Amino acid sequence: MRALVTGAGGFVGRHLVARLEADGWQVTALTRREVDLADPVAGAAAVRAAAPHVVFGLVAGRAKATPAERAATTAVNTTPWLVDALPDSCRAVVRLGSSTEYAAAPHPLAEDAALEPRGFFGATKAAGSLLLQAAAAERGVRAAVLRAFQVYGPGDHDTRLVPTVLAAARTGAPVPLPARISRRDWVWVGDVVDACVRAATDADLPSGVVLNIGTGVQTSTEELVATAERVTGRPIATVPGAHPGRSWDTADWVCDPTRARELLGWTPTVDLAEGLARTWAAG
Repeated sequence: MRALVTGAGGFVGRHLVARLEADGWQVTALTRREVDLADPVAGAAAVRAAAPHVVFGLVAGRAKATPAERAATTAVNTTPWLVDALPDSCRAVVRLGSSTEYAAAPHPLAEDAALEPRGFFGATKAAGSLLLQAAAAERGVRAAVLRAFQVYGPGDHDTRLVPTVLAAARTGAPVPLPARISRRDWVWVGDVVDACVRAATDADLPSGVVLNIGTGVQTSTEELVATAERVTGRPIATVPGAHPGRSWDTADWVCDPTRARELLGWTPTVDLAEGLARTWAAG
């Protein structure tokens, strides 16, 4: 089975490529160092050259400081040229979406929640999901959008919360916390990768389906730090109010994963304590 993975150099992308190769897939791993995925001509050529049976769309742009950056991020996150470049041999496209495509809500978010993206990134991800569904339907290609909640695990970017907290456990440096409460649905990267593979290989999965990939359990930043202290056996100092917070932070951010269980047979296998312990052990 030939797979094309866009965003293969990213956090989830690296884990997915490793899983596919271990399973015996022939993988073409695209990163932005090799192909400018904001360039529709270059991107389409890369897709045709890979001649994939399955495409995993994991690439995600975030730059937005200038008009040029916003244009490039929009092109990367929507990739409207992707489906048109697919060979007839392609069986499925799996897109890793984002929970920021939804509006914040004081209850678990199901897939029929309103698309009211939180910020520019969420807006471009939501647009890309809608474009993929429409283009795939016209081409007759099976497509799935997996809206991942807060993914974590070994190899994540150093500036993210879990690496920052675990680094503090090693060094004793304090962790700056936002003044307002922030909760997230933390989902283990290996479970997200498993959902991607299941969506790609399940021929009975309805085309155009959207599935939430999360645990259904939300955890505050303070609770995550306390859990990290338990699993590492080390104290972690914090400075409440020292972090400015992020525009998409909210007191409630949790998914309803029922649909993924019913349609994909997927359930998370690693809880937060075990995931933090594995990440800590991985160094």
